[in-house]
Amino acid sequence: MKLRGFLIVVKDCQKAMKYYHDLFGLEMLQDNDGNMILSDGLILQEEKYWRGFISKDVIPQNNACELYYEAENVDAFYKKLKTLYPETEFVNLPMTHSWGQKVVRFYDPDGNLIEVGTPI
Repeated sequence: MKLRGFLIVVKDCQKAMKYYHDLFGLEMLQDNDGNMILSDGLILQEEKYWRGFISKDVIPQNNACELYYEAENVDAFYKKLKTLYPETEFVNLPMTHSWGQKVVRFYDPDGNLIEVGTPI
């Protein structure tokens, strides 16, 4: 068995695709009308279908998991994020942990938690 990717729930795959392309350079590999496979193993599932599959409500900003990315320059990424998506809701602004890693945490437009940190 092999992990093939990870799925996040979004309201609109096309808008989410643009967001992840703009910020992280991800490319669409396959579009299945409401389910989109992106590079780096990210899968977008539209909320209306996901709710139907699991018969439960989707809870944005549930803080139960996060997408984790690494960037050499967190401050440059933060500036890019603020320029492209000024409405971003931040969990924390760029900060440095006691072990020396600089990170920023924020929600994507659909309430999925993202962390960008310097390589560990």
